[in-house]
Amino acid sequence: MSDKKILINNKKANFNYQFSDKYIAGLVLRGTEIKSIKDSSVNFSNSYCIIDNDEIYLKGMVINEYIYGNINNHQTDRDRKLLLNKKEIHQIKKKVTEKKFSLIPIKLFINERGFAKIEIGLGKGKKEYDKREDIKQRDISRKIREDL
Repeated sequence: MSDKKILINNKKANFNYQFSDKYIAGLVLRGTEIKSIKDSSVNFSNSYCIIDNDEIYLKGMVINEYIYGNINNHQTDRDRKLLLNKKEIHQIKKKVTEKKFSLIPIKLFINERGFAKIEIGLGKGKKEYDKREDIKQRDISRKIREDL
């Protein structure tokens, strides 16, 4: 059993995308960002990843300012670099360019050593009928749980 502490799930990502591959990446953080992450004051429902010069950046993730911070608090909506192996970056870049996959963050957690990690997934956008099917399956499973 691992000591991963999942802080935030991106529910919107699982609803809008169907993922084929998943990767775990580290985050380059500054100042009080890790304290805000541990307080779960993060919003990444509209975030996405881009590849620039063989590096992957996370855009659109908002880490709110640390409430006990001072004048040296961090910038809330800056682009954050993701830490992956070069081999993984080349695999991701190949799939994004050739197969037109999107690179979407799924989960944000703190690992057993205390580092913030993010799970990103390569996925294709779901069609409207796929989303309706997911809603129907969720309603059916909820109904079954209520009957028990």
